[in-house]
Amino acid sequence: MASVISQLSRRSSRLAGLCVRSLSTSSSCQSSAGVSFQLSEEQEEYQQLARKFAREVIIPVAPHHDKTGEYPWEVIKKAWELGLINTHIGMEYGGLGFNTFENCMITEELAYGCTGIQTAIEANSLGQMPVIIAGNDAQKKKYLGRMMEQPLMCAYCVTEPGAGSDVSGLKTRAEKKGNEWVINGSKMWITNGGVANWYFVLARTDPDPKAPSGKAFTGFIVDADTPGITRGRKEINMGQRASDTRGITFEDVVVPAENVLGTEGIGFKIAMGAFDKTRPPVAAGAVGLAQRAMDEATKYSMERKTFGKFICEHQGVSFILADMAIGIEASRLAMYKSAWEIDQGRRNTYYASIAKCLAGDVANKCATDAVQIFGGNGFNTDYPVEKLMRDAKIYQIYEGTAQIQRLIISRELLTKAKQQ
Repeated sequence: MASVISQLSRRSSRLAGLCVRSLSTSSSCQSSAGVSFQLSEEQEEYQQLARKFAREVIIPVAPHHDKTGEYPWEVIKKAWELGLINTHIGMEYGGLGFNTFENCMITEELAYGCTGIQTAIEANSLGQMPVIIAGNDAQKKKYLGRMMEQPLMCAYCVTEPGAGSDVSGLKTRAEKKGNEWVINGSKMWITNGGVANWYFVLARTDPDPKAPSGKAFTGFIVDADTPGITRGRKEINMGQRASDTRGITFEDVVVPAENVLGTEGIGFKIAMGAFDKTRPPVAAGAVGLAQRAMDEATKYSMERKTFGKFICEHQGVSFILADMAIGIEASRLAMYKSAWEIDQGRRNTYYASIAKCLAGDVANKCATDAVQIFGGNGFNTDYPVEKLMRDAKIYQIYEGTAQIQRLIISRELLTKAKQQ
């Protein structure tokens, strides 16, 4: 393991220099020459770095973290050392400043190894995104800068026990007292909740229950060691057990006015704006899982024999594999498109929801079909596909359910049609 990390570190150091000069300024995905699916040399090398890390560092330890639920600190620290975490933070704050396409490219490779570990890593981008979108320079230097100085995690605190996709139903409140805000309420299903150094917290600041969402909520940056914060027990989930998920309670938590993101009342817009930028990486994670499912199923089908032939030679099995390939390629293209739209500086709500919805559904189908190809072995924990099936389900739930994505897509579609 030590030799693997040493080799990866040397490669990462060389690539970091290349990437600062090349990836963020002249990426092929931003080329003006028209549509192209060709990665630049630097992008390809960083993709290979992430791929090697997933296969040689993540995959060997993934079963342990799945069984124990132990947070994968050792993997996260190694990924941080190699520059595989926080790549979206701007160079002015110590990061590499990768664009969304490049971040998705890395995310897909890491998810191939274990989406539980990858979700723990990706939760950082969700927690940081409101600060990237709406933070002032001082806030970015303080909270993004520290993420580059040591391997720290942060978390996005929006969901509550009684309000998930219906963000307008949030009950957590923040009341202004002098030059400070006092937050009271409970959040639930917070990824990285127990290990975060700081939180993005969305709270109601307009006491009028009829106030529109666009004016009723404010976003805050809250240090995790602030008095009054209680972290609940780690939830034991169906899948992605390496990820730390728990409830967070805020009881008279005092936050200075300087930690308000943007201005009072625009928190909902900030929180939703973050999703436009983080749903493509979520889709990328689902694509990585689907690819792993197909690879495992393909390999097994070429080793297992029934009725005197390899099962991949049976049309019933070969067609399942073909459908997997169709879904994966389509999902990857949708994910690339949604990432590319962001990198062109355009609003990508429509494409982000399409990518997230399609990739989540495909990941679940591919994982289920992989279990089917493995037969009885697929139902057993000694084989990898049962974990993939458990891990896949959350992609149809978190960061907006599959139904919410369809609601967003239909709304965007109809709005566009009415304007024509």
